Amino acid sequence: MGHEITLLVDGMGCRRCVREVSRWLRDVPGVTTVEADAHTSRVRLTGTMRLGDVLDVFTGTAYTPRPGAAPGATVGR
Repeated sequence: MGHEITLLVDGMGCRRCVREVSRWLRDVPGVTTVEADAHTSRVRLTGTMRLGDVLDVFTGTAYTPRPGAAPGATVGR
């Protein structure tokens, strides 16, 4: 069964950033959908992905993800 992960991504404030982060996240095993918003810096993922795999995408980048940091954000299990 799938679940949802919502992140607040520091540094993701423009359309180019959204495209880049979305592309990386779509390549994570188990990700079904990626919804990203530059205005809120939020990313919502659905699928069977593991949180660790999602967070690994940001290693060595200019972006800092914070699981559950935004109001109403969730980290699915």
